Amino acid sequence: MPTATGDPTTPREPARYGRVTPQAYLVRERAAEYRSEYNDGEIVAMGGASRPHSLICGNLTRHLGNQLDGRGCEVHGSDMRVRLDAGRKYVYPDVSVACGAVFEDDEVDVLLNPTVVIEILSGSTEKKDRGWKFDAYRRIPSLREIVFLSQGAATAEVHRRDAEGGEWVSHLPLDGTDAVLRLESIGCALPLAQVYAGALGETPRPRP
Repeated sequence: MPTATGDPTTPREPARYGRVTPQAYLVRERAAEYRSEYNDGEIVAMGGASRPHSLICGNLTRHLGNQLDGRGCEVHGSDMRVRLDAGRKYVYPDVSVACGAVFEDDEVDVLLNPTVVIEILSGSTEKKDRGWKFDAYRRIPSLREIVFLSQGAATAEVHRRDAEGGEWVSHLPLDGTDAVLRLESIGCALPLAQVYAGALGETPRPRP
């Protein structure tokens, strides 16, 4: 399976391997060194994460984990697969939260019922995250909130299922480190200053 090279934020065509069954994908993926997503018979290789992306993910998982401690909810980073559309798609959200987590099989590595998913948008992932993944996320019965975070600026978009559990409502973006990201479905509040801590400053230069 191909490895990521060069700038991970540079848009590139995803690697494709032809049509594969969901079962064959899972067998292959569980033995693979590098992660790939699955979309209706096609395996799509994933690129590596940038430093800001990695820092934002770490901040999210740490602060969400602290707030949810002892409440029966699990916070997962980008190594946890989520099944979409009854197995037609398998993806790796940057962060997912499940309260009373249910998994596909005894391997316990495919989450079926996330409550919240968070995607960090970059040049190489935004089209996919806002496209077929967003459409499929909204069909997960358990899902209540979808969050898109910018990788390069303190900006968050929240898409929330309405109180009746039916229609999705898109809220005005939050901008700036003074804003607070509120995840109503799990009772968490994350100041964007915490979410983006260390991620927006100058990238350290390598030592000569």
